[in-house]
Amino acid sequence: MNLQFIHDNKGNTTGVFIPIEEWQSLKERYAELQKEEVVNISELSAWQTQIIDERLNDYYQNPTALSSFDDTLDDIEKSL
Repeated sequence: MNLQFIHDNKGNTTGVFIPIEEWQSLKERYAELQKEEVVNISELSAWQTQIIDERLNDYYQNPTALSSFDDTLDDIEKSL
């Protein structure tokens, strides 16, 4: 298996990268991995849900404070 280990700036291992071909093979061999992947894809974490709720709340309180996608891109390009 061709794993790549991810380290922080202190040299501590913080993660592992598994090439997709090997991941697919592992999922075929271990059904629980497939189930875990489906759960992780279909469910948002608490922090993601909180951000979405905050953004929706901001929108509902002031729906006219939106910019179009093109205007937003123009603003970003001007700031570069």
